Amino acid sequence: MDDLVTENMTLECVNVNGTLMQVSSSVALINGYFTPPVVLFTVITNILVCVVLLKPHMRNPTNTMLVSMALSDMFTGLVALPPYFFFYTMGRYVEYLPYDWCYIYECLTEYLPTLFHTASIWLTVALALQRYMCICHSTLANRWSTIPNVIVATGIIYVAATASQICRFFDSDYIPMSVPSAVDKRYLVDTCCVRRAAFIRDWLDAYFNIYYWFRIVFIHLIPCSSLVALNAILIIVMRTAQARRRQLLMQNRKTESRRLKDSNCTTFMLVVVVAVFLVVEFPLGIIITLYVIGNTFQVTALIMAFEVPSMYINFLIILSYPLNFFIYCVMSRQFRETFKRLFVPGSSRPVSSTQSHYQTIATENGLVGKSAVTADTRIRQSESSL
Repeated sequence: MDDLVTENMTLECVNVNGTLMQVSSSVALINGYFTPPVVLFTVITNILVCVVLLKPHMRNPTNTMLVSMALSDMFTGLVALPPYFFFYTMGRYVEYLPYDWCYIYECLTEYLPTLFHTASIWLTVALALQRYMCICHSTLANRWSTIPNVIVATGIIYVAATASQICRFFDSDYIPMSVPSAVDKRYLVDTCCVRRAAFIRDWLDAYFNIYYWFRIVFIHLIPCSSLVALNAILIIVMRTAQARRRQLLMQNRKTESRRLKDSNCTTFMLVVVVAVFLVVEFPLGIIITLYVIGNTFQVTALIMAFEVPSMYINFLIILSYPLNFFIYCVMSRQFRETFKRLFVPGSSRPVSSTQSHYQTIATENGLVGKSAVTADTRIRQSESSL
């Protein structure tokens, strides 16, 4: 490498981007041996989810959003898989990071996963909001809950997620330099020095404080709070519907009771999906908040304690991604029957498009709305009452 970094440049650098050699054994174990198989399993399960939900009789606004969520979850882990395998699984983390990998490594292990995860978070909020609309505001849902609108909403979410991360792709410069090898000091290796870009260098603390506080508020606090509120409303609706179902059974109205039971099952399924999401998201939000507080008020202990806990939480988030497939299989009859028909030999019984879980929910005061579920068909205007 001809143009090595000068002494002045070295003084301006944040760090030599060769700190892979300083990782603990637990980091290497998680990133190199635990994360890759989980990501590959997630790829398989989420592809299966997409295949099932994209079958003609399964296509509807809710399932279109579920496909978007499955793809977002899958790519959150998949984009980081090449560097994890190349450096951690193959044991190359003991050496300085090669110069050609410096920028790519940051993009694949930090910036792009955060982008896809942000999109996944807001898609989950959009799904819960759609469910709420279909149950409590059926007329509004009939108007707005369409596949084209869901595609537009997904596009808006991805544009917003990209905008929230776009600055990270340009906030660092990677200066080539040669240093003695971490494995054999007799040899030089080409690595890089990470220097913050000129447009943020004079207000570095403010830049990162704004970025991380924005993440806390708009990527953790608001989405998680919204999901808690929506989940609480869905649970209340479930209890109301259960009381109504008992009344229907006492009146020997078994068909209507069965429909209400299916609707309650799908509502419960969404509650479980959101609950799993919140279980892994809350700890990450807390850790990031503590890290930002540490940076804002120069609490060194909080800053130093950030990396390893965040790695474990990120692994738990990736570990939660395949769970949705099993939740759908267990709690959605139509998803389960379609999956069996596609992948289980001997299960060729056709799935009727009239086997809808989009059921009308009635209460003592009349119609409440229609439930949006994982495996359903279009809202049927003929189901205006029970």
